[in-house]
Amino acid sequence: MEPPKKSRPARPRPPAKGGGRPQQGGKESGASSRPPRPPRGGAAKAPAKSVNPHPARAAATADGKGEPQRIAKLLARAGVASRREIERMIEEGRIALDGVAVETPATLLTSLHGVTVDGVAVAAPAPARLFLFHKPTGCLTTERDPQGRPTIYDRLPAGLPRLMPIGRLDMTTEGLLLLTTDGEFKREMELPATGVPRTYRARAFGDISQAQLEDLFDGIEIEGVRYGPIEANLERRTGRNQWIEMTLAEGKNREVRRVLEHLGLKVSRLIRTAYGPFKLADMPVCHVEEVRQHDLIVFRKGLKGKA
Repeated sequence: MEPPKKSRPARPRPPAKGGGRPQQGGKESGASSRPPRPPRGGAAKAPAKSVNPHPARAAATADGKGEPQRIAKLLARAGVASRREIERMIEEGRIALDGVAVETPATLLTSLHGVTVDGVAVAAPAPARLFLFHKPTGCLTTERDPQGRPTIYDRLPAGLPRLMPIGRLDMTTEGLLLLTTDGEFKREMELPATGVPRTYRARAFGDISQAQLEDLFDGIEIEGVRYGPIEANLERRTGRNQWIEMTLAEGKNREVRRVLEHLGLKVSRLIRTAYGPFKLADMPVCHVEEVRQHDLIVFRKGLKGKA
């Protein structure tokens, strides 16, 4: 066995010129001072600016204000009305800016300063509020009806702020209806991409099996209209009458009734029991409850995560 080799001590390096003091940053003065090589393709080009920006955007940039938005969106956000209703109000000449009637809902503004509706100045938008309403049968989900039929606004208690329904329940459907003060939140909830689940309980007459209901999970096409996945469960049966619970995310017009009628059932009662995390539970008919602001904020953050 060979004896271990002795390690040779390291030879001290001669001091660098100028007293051998390292330069700032820990590098010795003998280190190269060559500047870093520029990346291939030259320096990154700054994004091209619009040669002729919209006057509202140019003014907002000069004043340091936020990005301008369409007046219809701002008014909806302030709870004046839905975007569709605001477009109608603009056509009727009811909305003005600095005393001049607004001609198009695409008018860009950074704020509602100087905007009036029916001659009344519009206040700055308050935080969105959300209410749960137990809609009864026999009333429409609309603000007014040309035929004079009763609407949800005839059933709502007094003392509430101006509220807009999120989605619709037809005249003979009862149960949970969401109402909000914020037109932009209403629009966000009604977008198909949002996909907030709605749950219904239907009392139907006819013959149906659980296996047939489970086939709805793959979706179904009826008269050229494609309906997405539906989770359906047979709750209980009495003779040929049964209660069926159905959860869906699209909420197309009369979707539950059309699907069950396509399966040969006749719906005699339809109740919406849940909309997302909000439940009807044992809320009395025509009763209204406000969602806590904290719960609403958490819910809206979840919506933005889905978008």
